[in-house]
Amino acid sequence: MAPLDAISHGGEVRVAGRRKLLAAAAAGIFMFGVVMALLGATLLQLAQRIHLDAGRAGDLFLVMNFGIFLALVLSGPAFDRFGTRPVLLVSALLLAGGLLVLAAAGNVPRLGLAVFIIGLGGGGLNTGANALVSDAYAEERGPALNVLGIFFGFGAVALPFTITAISERFSLGQILAAAAALPLACAAAYALLAFPPAREARGFRLREALGVARNPRVLLFAFLLFFQSGNEFTMGGWISSFVAKETGASVRFATLALTGYWAAMMLGRLLSARLLRYVRDANLVIASGALAALATALLLAARSPGAAAGAVALIGLAYAAIYPTTLGMAGDRFPRFLGTVFGVLFSIALIGGMSFPWAAGHLAQASGFRAGLALPLLGATGVTLLALVILRTSPCRSASAD
Repeated sequence: MAPLDAISHGGEVRVAGRRKLLAAAAAGIFMFGVVMALLGATLLQLAQRIHLDAGRAGDLFLVMNFGIFLALVLSGPAFDRFGTRPVLLVSALLLAGGLLVLAAAGNVPRLGLAVFIIGLGGGGLNTGANALVSDAYAEERGPALNVLGIFFGFGAVALPFTITAISERFSLGQILAAAAALPLACAAAYALLAFPPAREARGFRLREALGVARNPRVLLFAFLLFFQSGNEFTMGGWISSFVAKETGASVRFATLALTGYWAAMMLGRLLSARLLRYVRDANLVIASGALAALATALLLAARSPGAAAGAVALIGLAYAAIYPTTLGMAGDRFPRFLGTVFGVLFSIALIGGMSFPWAAGHLAQASGFRAGLALPLLGATGVTLLALVILRTSPCRSASAD
């Protein structure tokens, strides 16, 4: 393994603090967590300020997700061609600008513009942060990406917690304007930090990169993450409603159950970083998918608030390793055009993240929340089966490979 202060590219070793790079990526993925929690944490206050109805509020989610999707498509090839610095720097500046526009937005068009810009920045930060860690920690991608994933959870929790804690003293506009200081500070750090050079700076060919992106084995990873992202978005969006409506729990207890889901996921990623030193990557994903299916079945069968909360925590623990470990597996198998490959994975995963909660909501409306949350049970089964196919068709990193 390369020393912590060196990164190797084709035999050339460039001095750069890997821990500093990990910190830079952690800041980026933390901000992406903030982006993903932003509308949920601010929608009630925005609706009061601008008089949004439910339909227009739903349109904002669509606009933000489109911005994220567009950034994912563009930032992967940009990473391969130009390197990490421009991707993270531009994305951080976009996020800061979007937050400032959102802080001052007084009508729906400006609000839509703000969330689109925020989506662009967040999507670029997601691709750049994950690709940077995968590049810098080539010998231990799975553990490093699991550690990185913890900071997404911190970001997703930090914004609603902060708004709740200080909303009586400061307006939402003041909070959002102050929040823009974080991506601005990160942009300054990205401008000064030494990054590894672009892998394909001289040999980048868009047609060749797109050929790698269409590789059937890349698509196997992409559709595994399609199911997993759909599961995570669905559970994150509907757990509290399920627990409250199907078990008779109070709103406070249902909210605590959702908090337990995120806490278990962050703990699970910390544990997974250690487990990958002893367990093969694909085997961990297979076991996690099977455990997720079992835990979802337990949730669907739960009749008491306590049983439901226990199943929810188990689901978070089971989900923890799947997304980052799968990214690590893909990085191990497709190190060339890594950014482009990650862009494909994230883009297809986001489609799952958008479609699963929508479908679950319609199923819940038609047949109840138990029917709606049967969808993640099918998704967990899909994750398990695709991981089995990947294990059989592509060699996996052994526990002793590091």
